[in-house]
Amino acid sequence: MTTNKLLCSFRLTGVFFIMLVCTLSANAQFLRTSYFMEGTHYRQQLNPALAPGRGYVNIPVIGAFNASVSSTSLGYQDIVDIIDDNGEFYRNQDFLGRLKDNNTLNLNLNTEILSAGWYKGKNFWSFNVGLRTDIGANLTKNLFTFLNEMDGIEDNWRNSRYDVGGQELHIQAYTEIGLGLSRQINDRLTVGGRVKALLGIGNMQLKLNRVYMNANLPSDARINQLQDQNYLMSNYNTPAKINELKKEFDAYQAQIDLDVALESSFKGLNLVENQDGYIDDFDFESKDMGIAGYGFGIDLGASYKILDNLTVSASVIDLGFMSWKKDATKIASASASDLNMKGSDYTNRIDVNNPNSIMDVVNEFQKDAEGYMDRVTGGDVLDYDLLQMRVGDASENRKSRLAATLVLGAEYGFFNNKLAVGALSTTRFLQPKAMTELTLSANYRPKNYFNLAVSYSMIQSAGKSFGLAVKLGPLFVGTDYMFLGKNSNSVNGFLGISIPLNKRKVNKEG
Repeated sequence: MTTNKLLCSFRLTGVFFIMLVCTLSANAQFLRTSYFMEGTHYRQQLNPALAPGRGYVNIPVIGAFNASVSSTSLGYQDIVDIIDDNGEFYRNQDFLGRLKDNNTLNLNLNTEILSAGWYKGKNFWSFNVGLRTDIGANLTKNLFTFLNEMDGIEDNWRNSRYDVGGQELHIQAYTEIGLGLSRQINDRLTVGGRVKALLGIGNMQLKLNRVYMNANLPSDARINQLQDQNYLMSNYNTPAKINELKKEFDAYQAQIDLDVALESSFKGLNLVENQDGYIDDFDFESKDMGIAGYGFGIDLGASYKILDNLTVSASVIDLGFMSWKKDATKIASASASDLNMKGSDYTNRIDVNNPNSIMDVVNEFQKDAEGYMDRVTGGDVLDYDLLQMRVGDASENRKSRLAATLVLGAEYGFFNNKLAVGALSTTRFLQPKAMTELTLSANYRPKNYFNLAVSYSMIQSAGKSFGLAVKLGPLFVGTDYMFLGKNSNSVNGFLGISIPLNKRKVNKEG
């Protein structure tokens, strides 16, 4: 068994995901640390009511670029090792010890192709065209334990019982065209919203709900013995001896039980079938890429000043859905038990009064056992030979929801609001699992062109990181999770470059 294929199905679908990520950029489109920085417009990505002090035009692509990687248990180096898949990481006991029963991984990227905002009286208008992608996975500890125990020892496959189901992989990529409005209702209340038309690039869901293997098979040496005519005649030449052999074979069995589902809506992604009608490969043709679906989204937000120095705010962003065209959709699945060998099914055909009947049964059993071994060791546990997924066309359009986020914030200002402390709660409803974060921050904002914030996000980084953001003139850089070495399990970065427009709003009706 070749070790460099041990995550075959994840890697082969993952190749496409990584290509997509590297060329598009995607959708953790906000920076928590920026939320209380009044001089920056990027905080509107978390709450459309929070208008900045000036209008702006972002530099295309790099005007608002954000990338993040996070995991519930895996460090940065672990994630790199899994993607590289050099066949070594799952042998590391330190790596296995860090795993939880379920280990989630999220990769999110975002960039604005075009975006701008401007004041018109009390109204602040904004417009953007951006690219979004969310990738999420769930990997169970059972999978890595299995890889560690089965790697390189083929005979282990003959006597083992494993269920490595529970793996999930999700991706959603689309272009967003948005129009936003923020309006100050009175001295205390400001409301905002953004409507978004969405052009779907692609969506994929792969769920390995159950991949169950259970085997107790004789060794090759034992089979070779039983295929030796002289050995059979010498050792199984009486009904009593033949019954002993039947009891031995009654204990042998091999079973594969699958519940696997794949739904893909990508133009340019083809599921290649072999001559038996099973998926044999993924073929990606970038020249065939196009719009695979359409959708709609909305952001809603509000900010209310309870006291002169105390402000609370709330928002819901990315509330919406995508509809994926059925002619761009392929589905594939494998279900139920399609291999269930029982030794008794073979020994029932042995005639205790005819030793020659043993040879035919042994040969048939060996042929079927080799079929099982070829299937589970053809590349690895999760390869195409094992899953044997059949492709079908979608009967109707598929739908998927956006990764909506609930945001709650509160801040208290000091020294004429030049210094503020804030608390921010965000819950993002990603696939396969929602992510919640609580962020505390201190913000220094003496001028519109200069803001500084330091934050501490305590959940996703397990309290082992901090955030920092700086706005200096047109340049904005920040992170919620400072990279602190190879064991960091949450890392992100935000880069923004914008051209300032009209001055701060004046207090008049718009």
